[in-house]
Amino acid sequence: MSLRDIKRRITSVRKTQQITSAMRMVAAAKLRKAQEAIESARSYADEMKSAVASLAAAQTDSEHPLLKRRDKVRKIEVVVITSDRGLCGAFNSNIIKEAEKVLLKNEGAVESIALALIGRKCVDSFRKKRAKMIDFTRVGLGSIQYGHAVNIAMELSKRYAAGEADEVVMVYSKFESAMSQPVVVSRLLPLSSSTENKATQKEVTTENCTTEPSEEKLLEVLVPKAIEVEVFRALLEVQAGEHAARMAAMESATRNTEDMIGSLTLKYNRARQAAITTELIEIITGAEAL
Repeated sequence: MSLRDIKRRITSVRKTQQITSAMRMVAAAKLRKAQEAIESARSYADEMKSAVASLAAAQTDSEHPLLKRRDKVRKIEVVVITSDRGLCGAFNSNIIKEAEKVLLKNEGAVESIALALIGRKCVDSFRKKRAKMIDFTRVGLGSIQYGHAVNIAMELSKRYAAGEADEVVMVYSKFESAMSQPVVVSRLLPLSSSTENKATQKEVTTENCTTEPSEEKLLEVLVPKAIEVEVFRALLEVQAGEHAARMAAMESATRNTEDMIGSLTLKYNRARQAAITTELIEIITGAEAL
């Protein structure tokens, strides 16, 4: 590689470094907003789930279709949520791998499996491998809004109530910190109506309480809302995780460019030194020949 080629390579890597550094700063700014949004949504979602569980426990004879569990699960809907864009390390591939594990686990145990794909990355991946399983897709959501969750929740609820799915499972990434986004597999439908966690147990103590209007009417309003909130929470978790993963990936890429520039600079200096030495030897040899 000539001196000119090495110098051109150093310039190219420096331009790449500027891009990765800018992308890291943009991801960090977006992460702060996304983190605030998901922290607020978690509290609301937990309280909503507690309220529904409390009302369902009081209304023991509730026939709400989204609370009713099937005697036997024959058809499963798997909701996979990823980002639309890449350049965020293994963030999307980890979600897709976990979704594949869920599919393989249930393929021989149930009659049919349908896929609901949210995010361009999972859509592109499963269209190549499991196109026949895809039920519906959503891409290009951009900045997550509550309306996105409403549309997705309505579609899933409609399919469950019509008997087209006996269970709906979500696969997404939970945001824990800027360095940790573990993949979560959780059941969305039927919505839990029992005291399955501590957050719910503390609320289900309403034996002597009077509810106005009736528990049944409240459940008709709150159950669909709770499903929307759960979907909204999952979307926000993935959004925050995407920005965190991209920030980490771009920071790593920036460090790699620094190492590459240092290595190329050293190579350039050595090549330049060798070229100067060669020129000096040629000059001295020519002078002695005279």
